[in-house]
Amino acid sequence: MTDTAPRAPQHAVELAADAYPAGSRYANEDLRPVPLADRRWTTYNFVALWIGMAHCIPSWTLASGLVALGMDWKQAVLTIALANVIVLLPMLLTGHAGPKYGIPFPVLARAGFGIRGANLPAMVRAAVACCWFGIQTWIGGQGIFVLLGKIFGGWTGAAEVGGYPWTLWLCFFVFWVIELAIIYRGMETLRRFENWAAPFVLVGAAVLLIWIANKAGGFGPLLHEPSKVGWGPDFWKVFFPGLMGMIGFWSTLSLNIPDFTRFGKGQRAQVWGQTMGLPTTMTLFALMSVLVTAGSEKVYGAPIWDPVALAGKTDNVFGLLFALVTVFVATISVNVAANVVSPAYDLANLAPKLISFRTGAIITGVVGVLVMPWKLTSTPELYIFTWLGVVGGLLGTVAGILIADYWIVRRTVLHLADLYVREGRYWYRGGWNWRAVLAFAVGGVLAVGGSYSTLNAKGEKAGPFPVDGLIPFLKPLADYGWAVGLAASLVLYTVLMLGERRSQ
Repeated sequence: MTDTAPRAPQHAVELAADAYPAGSRYANEDLRPVPLADRRWTTYNFVALWIGMAHCIPSWTLASGLVALGMDWKQAVLTIALANVIVLLPMLLTGHAGPKYGIPFPVLARAGFGIRGANLPAMVRAAVACCWFGIQTWIGGQGIFVLLGKIFGGWTGAAEVGGYPWTLWLCFFVFWVIELAIIYRGMETLRRFENWAAPFVLVGAAVLLIWIANKAGGFGPLLHEPSKVGWGPDFWKVFFPGLMGMIGFWSTLSLNIPDFTRFGKGQRAQVWGQTMGLPTTMTLFALMSVLVTAGSEKVYGAPIWDPVALAGKTDNVFGLLFALVTVFVATISVNVAANVVSPAYDLANLAPKLISFRTGAIITGVVGVLVMPWKLTSTPELYIFTWLGVVGGLLGTVAGILIADYWIVRRTVLHLADLYVREGRYWYRGGWNWRAVLAFAVGGVLAVGGSYSTLNAKGEKAGPFPVDGLIPFLKPLADYGWAVGLAASLVLYTVLMLGERRSQ
């Protein structure tokens, strides 16, 4: 048997058909490396993917959160731009294995964590994605519900079921079904959907900007509002937690980006596609958000950060229908790509012979409902502190281990066949690499152990954590959770693995 076929011009590796036993319990058709002939995503496909994922309601409102914390619009946009430049680096590093080997994230994780141990980071990532899927579906369903309420007068006043109008539940359910239908057809359908969804959503955002600018005759006082935190010590107190929160927003994708880059034609496609797609798109979207909100303050007397609420201000039926379709396409494009693809692969990795990619997608959809996203989003403290802080810290820890293993320990050289068989070089001890588990545990504690809540104006705790932090002496690290987790796990894992090699 041979491990790999001859290399393609761009140093891509293809696994030979007989490289490992056909009955391996650690493989199925979805986890097997993508054949070279099927790696055809271009630079535009990756740019379109990021435009489709970045242009959604939550990312539109990111700037508002920073402005609410006291920043002016320039500081908010700068923070978002810097965060996305920073998070781009681990995405490019972990994404490298995709075009080269054609493997998804959970299979890449086997090299560092062990064939069985890879289920640890995979399930952490899957759990986060399932919750995000439910949250995004609920937000999208709410947006459609509000806009339909403007078109059909009695829509929002329907009888309530479980505390919400039954029409809202209907929007949520229909939205849920359509999302799963798209991903159930496979990654090629997703690629085609993102190709046309990206320019459509861009046009929708531009139309909203032109509409409010026309009504406002300019962009009002918000653009001239001075910063409440200045550029001194008060700014840095807001900047670093805000920066980590913005990084945490896409820290999930920095892990499972190989799920997409495995379909890339080469490194150039994924590097240029992501570089042109992520930081530029998020910065432009944040700027558009600020400009539109400034216009809304001038027109309506108060800033309206929610694009759905703002679109609902028009009485033009065509405008409402266009906004309805835009919200629909924008939310589906981000939710399916960002929050269904990863757990589908992660769950398939848990039991490859029982769970396929499509089965994993269905499980994701069901779990996304069972977590009751309407309750998660009803408590801002839980949503903000737990999601962007704790999740970002834990996922940064996993990213550190993946980068250390692939780039420092292995110098990007993987033996593909051994990623799919028992007792190979990635089996370690019982399928687990204790060094990766230890690095994950230490990095995770350092990253999120100091998580704390602040006091609001009434002196009440605004969040789920103790004011002094879960582990008080780690509280100073909490505002830098993602960076702390990534750095700590990267260094510790590297030391442990290189030390083991020297002792052999």
